[in-house]
Amino acid sequence: MEEEQRRQVEEQVEALLSGQGSEVTGCDVGLDQSKPATLKKNVTYIVCGVIFNDKEEVLMVQEAKQECYKQWYLPAGRVEVGESLEEALRREVKEEAGFDCEPITLLLVQEQGPQWIRFIFLAKVTGGTLKTPSAADHESLQASWWDRQSALPLRGRDILRLIDCGLKYRQDPWHPVTLPVDLSCRHVVQRLVLVFTNAEQQIWILLVKAPVLHLPTAAAVKTHAVTWAANLVVQEAMPSVYYDQDVNTLGIFSLQHNGRQHGKTDGVCLNTLVALVPDYVQRNEDGEKVEWTGTGRPPPVENPQYVWHEVQKQTLREKLLEKTKNTSILPIHSLY
Repeated sequence: MEEEQRRQVEEQVEALLSGQGSEVTGCDVGLDQSKPATLKKNVTYIVCGVIFNDKEEVLMVQEAKQECYKQWYLPAGRVEVGESLEEALRREVKEEAGFDCEPITLLLVQEQGPQWIRFIFLAKVTGGTLKTPSAADHESLQASWWDRQSALPLRGRDILRLIDCGLKYRQDPWHPVTLPVDLSCRHVVQRLVLVFTNAEQQIWILLVKAPVLHLPTAAAVKTHAVTWAANLVVQEAMPSVYYDQDVNTLGIFSLQHNGRQHGKTDGVCLNTLVALVPDYVQRNEDGEKVEWTGTGRPPPVENPQYVWHEVQKQTLREKLLEKTKNTSILPIHSLY
């Protein structure tokens, strides 16, 4: 029976690796510190579009808002109640720039805890016309293609990095196309493919035992970055070695969002790759560094709810090892 469950977990990991989702049926850690995600109440999602024309000029909009009047920014705005992330992107680009667009892939996810997450899309124009000053309204004054050289008063320099990210992806797509998967989720959660690797190319995944073997899911807590959820899991599974490990969320395989039912499906599930790396600086009681000798095995689990599973399937092992080395997956940046 357990063998069958382990095989099913490996199949689930393969599905996540290929950009698919998997229904969130429960939450293992942090639920008591988390409230259901409710747009306009305790979560704000921002969508942002990076769109180029054939000359590699980027689509910009001139702000109509009082606090940034006449300054320029990428088309962006808040996700409204009942919208999917892609619907919000299409609406914002239409309202602010006059164009119909289609998302190509997510480029980057930025977050300041579960209460503020920004989803940056690379997108392409599929119709419509560029918004001119004669169509100015409260959404924007006009839109324009920017060659990135001429002087333009920007609302914020943070978008320069996003534009660079989009150019880089166009020239060399360095992670698979990743678009939101339409699966509902009540909270903002991180589902972890938490791995430990050694020099012999063995790789282990941390699993939760009950009710059946499964990947740990942890709710994001308001006081920390969304990716702190991974630290909560490691703290719970192996408390005494937690401080000797670096818990690195390397990126996102896929993300799940539905948003149709206000307060019930406003959550997001981030399916992430997390590496547990021993912190090689060990110190004795006097604070002096001591020689660290690794065992080549993952740190022992102390909580009986958890177990390490060594990946058996060779193709999966190779894929995971490759992803941990070059992290060719959708990046998530915490802006704390």
